[in-house]
Amino acid sequence: MKLSKNFSLAEMVASPSATRWGFDEQFNPPEDIIVSLDLLCNDVLQPIRDYLGIGVRVTSGYRCPRLNAKLGGAYSIINGKPVQTSQHTKGEAADIQCIIKGEKANHLILEAVIQLASTKNFEFDQLIVEFGTEKNPSWVHISYKKTGNRNQVLRAYKEGKKTKYRHHVL
Repeated sequence: MKLSKNFSLAEMVASPSATRWGFDEQFNPPEDIIVSLDLLCNDVLQPIRDYLGIGVRVTSGYRCPRLNAKLGGAYSIINGKPVQTSQHTKGEAADIQCIIKGEKANHLILEAVIQLASTKNFEFDQLIVEFGTEKNPSWVHISYKKTGNRNQVLRAYKEGKKTKYRHHVL
């Protein structure tokens, strides 16, 4: 199933970890998740690809709740129980990379977002600069919701073994 002219559902749900652990629900998300993935691809990921004129690889798109929990994805404690809150579980987020000649060029993704956001026709919910260096992150997490996008930019960092986030200026 095509989500946009250059993205497939298979690309957005791919997960060797889910395959290894037998999480079959990963590969058959409900219709509301597919709708969210389509919005993410059409309104955020495709404009980034179009701006760059080169491929942007999705390393993690949708994650079923079991996969997200196993991978240590975002959650909150509600009524004493962990509830998955990661936008990956809602089909609203993707971790992406730009690779040129075998080298990470993720700074180009950041440049594309800066330029696209300046047009006022491009919005996102969160962009997280994930590890790597200030200039070239290891990957970029970007999310998009149907309504209420914050255009929030964060930088992930480690404090001991815990991942924390601070506001970041592109």
